[in-house]
Amino acid sequence: MASRKRIAVLAGDGIGPEVLEPALAVAQDLAPRAGLELEIRRFDIGGAALDRAGVPLPDETLEGCRASDAVLLGAVGGPKWDGNPPELRPEKGLLGLRKGLGLYGNIRPVRQSPALVECSTLRPEVVRGVDLVVVRELTGGLYFGEPRGISGPPGDEVGLNTMVYRRSEVERIARQAFELARRRRRKVTSVDKANVLEVSRLWRQVVIEVARAYPDVELDHQYVDNCAMQLVLRFF
Repeated sequence: MASRKRIAVLAGDGIGPEVLEPALAVAQDLAPRAGLELEIRRFDIGGAALDRAGVPLPDETLEGCRASDAVLLGAVGGPKWDGNPPELRPEKGLLGLRKGLGLYGNIRPVRQSPALVECSTLRPEVVRGVDLVVVRELTGGLYFGEPRGISGPPGDEVGLNTMVYRRSEVERIARQAFELARRRRRKVTSVDKANVLEVSRLWRQVVIEVARAYPDVELDHQYVDNCAMQLVLRFF
């Protein structure tokens, strides 16, 4: 008997529905081969939710995602809603989904398909054989830090965002990176701006402490600007 899995489908805006439908078709085609039966439930998020419900993340959507085994998300946002106030922008739906589901880790594999080497804007010898994973923290930092906002009289406004990382947030994402590295090349590169930012100094300190539990994994550190350059130069 097939195992039944509930999938929350959030098509979103712009190219979201266009990209999501083929992905869903592939999932539905492969599911029986994996012994799965998919129950698909669709919900609104982002601009589509604003148009229909007046908020970027309706309670129904969040509860539907919590009640599902997996969430398939398209994309959010578009010029139509660019003039909305901050709390009514489509992106608020995405951030609310991260927070509401506790999605603190974004794992992005980067692997070059041999058939597409010549399609890259980088030289083939640079991208050939690339195989790395970016592990990004999602629920701390500038996106969620308080206070935030725009204040002051017209003509002299001040925009404010606060970068905040708690030790616990750094610890859990660092552990994810080290555990993943153990299944790969046993190397972690922690990216920060510890030469300038206090929050990055805490980040580096905590990552070093977490690394002691993983003596079999090599750890090094790079400043974010240098890391961006090294990725383009050689995809370390």
